Amino acid sequence: MNKFRTDSVRLFACIVEKAALTGTDPVHYCFEQIAMRFDQFLGRRHAKHNDPQRGLMLFDESSTEKRLQTLAREFKYQGHSYGKTRNYAEVPVFLDSKATRLIQLADLVAFSIFRHFEHNDDQYFNLIKHRFDEEGGVQHGFHVLRAQTNSSIQPQEANVFVAAPIVKSE
Repeated sequence: MNKFRTDSVRLFACIVEKAALTGTDPVHYCFEQIAMRFDQFLGRRHAKHNDPQRGLMLFDESSTEKRLQTLAREFKYQGHSYGKTRNYAEVPVFLDSKATRLIQLADLVAFSIFRHFEHNDDQYFNLIKHRFDEEGGVQHGFHVLRAQTNSSIQPQEANVFVAAPIVKSE
């Protein structure tokens, strides 16, 4: 990933300790965070750089496929907690990770995040931490929600969803 230009790859991730979301579906929460943050990134690209791109979120095949596609449609037409999504080309696409390198890349990003939180191992995370969407010193692309400020996320409680859009180079 270090061969890409600094502004050519932006990552988005949501890490949640389930105990922080009592009564709330962590899949819904994380998808809403990622969808909203990616949509805002695309909106900023359009407003500040006259770059009217439409986004596409690719996910590894999973049991949440129909649920996430339904949520994406709801976010577009009815809205979510922060408004409506406006910059997507399509509902999320689900692919077999064996069939595409982009999904394998997202799996590697998710693994590095998991190692960072679960095992305090920054070896891989340090390679990608500067790729999370950021503007003006504010990091938009990396959202962490913990039940307590000093708690650690346990492996069975980690819900990591990663969208790794590749933005065209200018």
